[in-house]
Amino acid sequence: MKHTLRTPLLGLLMLTLPLGACAEQAAPPAASAPVATATIAQSSAPQIVTGLPDFTRLVEQVGPGVVNVEAKVSQKLARNAQQPDLDQMPEFFRRFFGPEFQQPDGPQERRGTSLGSGFVISPDGYVLTNHHVVDGADEVTVKLSDRREFKAKVIGSDEQYDVALLKIDGNNLPSIRLGNSDTLKPGQWVVAIGSPLGLDHSVTAGIVSAVGRTTSAEQRYVPFIQTDVAINRGNSGGPLLNTSGEVVGINSQIFSMSGGYMGISFAIPIDLAMSAVEQLKATGKVSRGQIGVVIRPVAADDAKGFGLPDTRGALVRDLVENGAGEKAGLERGDVIRSVNGKAIETAGELPPMIGAMAPGSKVKLDILRDGKPRQITVTLDELESDAATPERDDSAQDEGGSRQTAKSDLLGLSVADLDSATRKQLGLASGEGIRITGVDGDSAREARLGPGVLILQVGRTKVGSVAAFEKALSGVRPGDVVMLLVRDSRGGPTQFVAVTAGED
Repeated sequence: MKHTLRTPLLGLLMLTLPLGACAEQAAPPAASAPVATATIAQSSAPQIVTGLPDFTRLVEQVGPGVVNVEAKVSQKLARNAQQPDLDQMPEFFRRFFGPEFQQPDGPQERRGTSLGSGFVISPDGYVLTNHHVVDGADEVTVKLSDRREFKAKVIGSDEQYDVALLKIDGNNLPSIRLGNSDTLKPGQWVVAIGSPLGLDHSVTAGIVSAVGRTTSAEQRYVPFIQTDVAINRGNSGGPLLNTSGEVVGINSQIFSMSGGYMGISFAIPIDLAMSAVEQLKATGKVSRGQIGVVIRPVAADDAKGFGLPDTRGALVRDLVENGAGEKAGLERGDVIRSVNGKAIETAGELPPMIGAMAPGSKVKLDILRDGKPRQITVTLDELESDAATPERDDSAQDEGGSRQTAKSDLLGLSVADLDSATRKQLGLASGEGIRITGVDGDSAREARLGPGVLILQVGRTKVGSVAAFEKALSGVRPGDVVMLLVRDSRGGPTQFVAVTAGED
């Protein structure tokens, strides 16, 4: 690239250098010397890009509203407490920085300081940053660009959205306008301002790579904005700005194999963050709605097995007992296609949409059941932040008498009945489920089925015996895709798997 840039410049120098050299020598007037002329060919193609963007005015106007956030942590630890080791943390989606805690062998005290960024959202001193910047802090200090420092009060913080609202005592503080993250599109220019690696008020720019990204199950309620803006530790909590100087996101995560910037950064949409801010101001916490379903994407085999026209939507693979979805009549195997008329293209779009609604809200779900459309109205429950899955006793896997066994050559599976004692230990209802005892079919192996896995349904038909299993498969022909609702015997979540029938 450098060579191609230098080539035309070199040609111009060759033309101008002789003129400059002649001016320095006592030579006779060159009035009669021929004048060399050069003709530069003009391109007839229309210009698509008229010039590179200049962000200097944006930075001058917005920069004063960006702040540094310093959080000091001093936490008493129990003796022999297990402390997290940053080196053992997954490197995918690392936070830009973690508190660099000293970790002594004794139980004494954990101390450290984390440095991040933030921005002023109102002249009276409200500041927005990330939850992980101030999590567990005893003291938070906000530093403005003019070097003024303020002790900050944490009004509220939400781990799921990774948003924290701070308040400092001040008036007429420089604040930043808020934009609309819903209008962002891939390809648009965006700018980040923050303190990467402690370098105050650093400016980087790039484009929106994608919107509506899901980075982890822990933050499935955040439709992240993906960009290629250079972001590093210390940018956490800083603003992502559009070319109008409006905040459209809060920088939060990077995808990295090394811990540093690798071209993939993620920001929390400002619309989502501000919905959390209003709740934090009012109650100090954030409440979210939930349907009470476990979902996954619709695969091509799922569409074939359930008779669906395409793979759009979210497949319901399990329901929370007595949850809003179960009460409204949702069933395993339903595919949610839209919420209040807004289409669900992928399963990852559903949790943020529902989570942004208040508990008690009524929503209309358009679903497909057995390939046929229907509408269900659900009254949302409140999402519990610390919901836990009860553990099951794994000792029951090889205990209890199996009453009947059979082998399905169509699916390449051997199955057996369960007795009442085994069902009780496995947490199954009376007459629910059978157990796989052997697998010899390629499709079943590809679906990761193995001995001990429980089969609860064949398609929509519940099976509680080998006889019921065989009856449910009576109409299956070689090449058909059969959907099995299965569960691990250790008590994991249920899920549908697709198995293609072979020759009987």
